Amino acid sequence: MAFDLVLFGGTGDLTWRKLMPALFQAWRHGKLPEGGRIVAVSRQELSDDAYRAWIKERFHEVEDAKRPSDDEFDRFAALLHYVRMDLSQTGDYARLKEWLASSVGRASKADVVVMFLATSPDLFPVVCAQLGASGLNGPNVRVVLEKPLGHDLASAQQINRVVRSVFGEAQEYRIDHYLGKPAVQNLMALRFGNVLFEPLWRRECIANIQITLAESIGVGTRGDFYSRTGALRDMIQNHALQLLTMVTMEPPSRMVADAIRDEKLKVLRSLKPFSADSVGRDVVRGQYRAGSVEGKAVPGFLEEDKVAPASTTETFVALRTEVQNWRWAGVPFYLRTGKRLAERDAQIVVNFRRTPHTLFPGSNPPNKLVIKLQPEDGLELHLLAAKGAGQAEALAPVSLDLDFDKAFAANRVGAYERLLLDVIAGRLNLFVRSDEQEEAWRWVEPILEEWRRDDAAPRPYTAGTWGPAAASALVARDGFAWAEEQ
Repeated sequence: MAFDLVLFGGTGDLTWRKLMPALFQAWRHGKLPEGGRIVAVSRQELSDDAYRAWIKERFHEVEDAKRPSDDEFDRFAALLHYVRMDLSQTGDYARLKEWLASSVGRASKADVVVMFLATSPDLFPVVCAQLGASGLNGPNVRVVLEKPLGHDLASAQQINRVVRSVFGEAQEYRIDHYLGKPAVQNLMALRFGNVLFEPLWRRECIANIQITLAESIGVGTRGDFYSRTGALRDMIQNHALQLLTMVTMEPPSRMVADAIRDEKLKVLRSLKPFSADSVGRDVVRGQYRAGSVEGKAVPGFLEEDKVAPASTTETFVALRTEVQNWRWAGVPFYLRTGKRLAERDAQIVVNFRRTPHTLFPGSNPPNKLVIKLQPEDGLELHLLAAKGAGQAEALAPVSLDLDFDKAFAANRVGAYERLLLDVIAGRLNLFVRSDEQEEAWRWVEPILEEWRRDDAAPRPYTAGTWGPAAASALVARDGFAWAEEQ
């Protein structure tokens, strides 16, 4: 299937850090369809060869396993092309349309054209409107929208209105790369492809669920972007809530996009709404101060480049919520994300209830299932077993570990690689529908509004720790603890 993939923001960080390595891996694995062209779009004056040389230099900064040899890059680079564009100029879209209709790099016409908007979300309405005005929105065109989609509910709705006026919902691919992670896909298989867990996946058996998306890095060169965004918009509104829906959704009637997204939407509409009082009680926001990460001294957020000295932007959020439906009533869900935390760690921890009657001596911990998203990718099931001869009544914790990288090494693909291939193939299952996205914004809006009214600064925490002490108190109030504190 011949395809054209147009990367708006072709010289931006997302393109060279994530998209190009993912496309190269898809090509290396033989999964990229034949007859494809990858067209980078940017304002810089570059030839095809100059752009290819620029991308080759950038590949030196990706991890070794994803780095091509010179021969591999030369063959992959034959797919790469460059078109200079000013995204505000109608005439430049006409030139792009003419280029896409040309036979540059391929004799046949593209079956599919993918427009990937790896730009600031402020440009989404402009680009989509121009694509529509230029006739670059035909039935074989798909548009990919990278998060964050908007700054709040109103801006998200405005983006969606413009996109919807140009493209149909089936042409819109709102990407959340966490949904492309193999462990998340295996969460669906774990729940709906096996009989073992689904009978236990309810309030009668589960005590609480924790979702942690922790980063050890700071804001780096993205200080200006992060100051305008913050952890709630950057991680909770999209990644964390999408993971929450995948954990708690009801079984879909079929494994097709709308059936899956209908069930996820029901979860978002069942989340316990926030009030001014509950924001103060159930949400913790923090901001990192200077500290040490992996033995190296690091600056605080306010000392980072392009961050205002008096910024009140949060770099950490922990919150408690509930899914108010029959299956999950009364079960607390704890969501947590932050920069400059103790380690890079993304995981979902399902903590089961204790046995109803104690038969064995000792303070035996309850069972738990850990779904590891990064840096490892797998499952851990924590159980109790007898210690051995002469100690028949004493139990000890044991775990059953599944390492997806080892178990399925030959067929592993990265998140962006999987999602880009899905866009080209027209599979919408792992993408976010507009009503899901708007419902997520609607749920976080009271938190944003309360923070705007509240003059209090975020709680400070030292870089290299697990965030403000109030985050531990949030969970302890219910008699629980974060995974690293158990």
